[in-house]
Amino acid sequence: MPSSTVEDYVKSIYALQRDAPTGEATVARIAATLGVTKGSVTSMVRKLREARLVDAQRYGGIKLTKKGQTLALDVIRRHRIIEVFLVEVLGFDWSEVHEEAERLEHAMSAKLLDRLDEHLGRPAIDPHGEPIPDAHGRIDPDPSIPLTELEPDQSATIASIRDSDPALLERVKAIGLTPGTRVMLVSRSRWRLTVKPGRRPPVELRRADAERCHVRPAP
Repeated sequence: MPSSTVEDYVKSIYALQRDAPTGEATVARIAATLGVTKGSVTSMVRKLREARLVDAQRYGGIKLTKKGQTLALDVIRRHRIIEVFLVEVLGFDWSEVHEEAERLEHAMSAKLLDRLDEHLGRPAIDPHGEPIPDAHGRIDPDPSIPLTELEPDQSATIASIRDSDPALLERVKAIGLTPGTRVMLVSRSRWRLTVKPGRRPPVELRRADAERCHVRPAP
């Protein structure tokens, strides 16, 4: 059975691949995401390559193999179902469930996970709007784009908030940018965007925050 450290690595690589223009993770990005040294990452990537979980060139990018992706999606499924349970059943705020799910995801058996999934009604998304892989590791394609890619006066629906930072989640929640909310881009500059969430007055949003808000443009 993979260790919790291996599971953390493949999950992080999956997310970095998804967000990177090249479709690859890098040692530096993995180190920053996990809060470890580049040397630690290099050592672990070597082990992951030996376990056939990643493909990695000496000075190139890092990508999950099919085996690695299967493991990553299994960990992501556990994590996101736990987050749904914490919010919908135990009443946690969406800004505080990530760290709790991080602790619990490694200890949950497949049987318990399936019972929990069934109890929750087989949810399709987590509290942050991210899709939940099914029991076979299938995950729906995500056609959403960063809020920063909208044009002025273009409308969209908030699909997900791709971040686990409680402070960011609190900021976007406070101005109404939660999954399912209609939003219109009013204007943008190099550092900030002005958006109109639902029926609320326009508000300013830092570009760095807006990049973590993914939307589905209106037809």
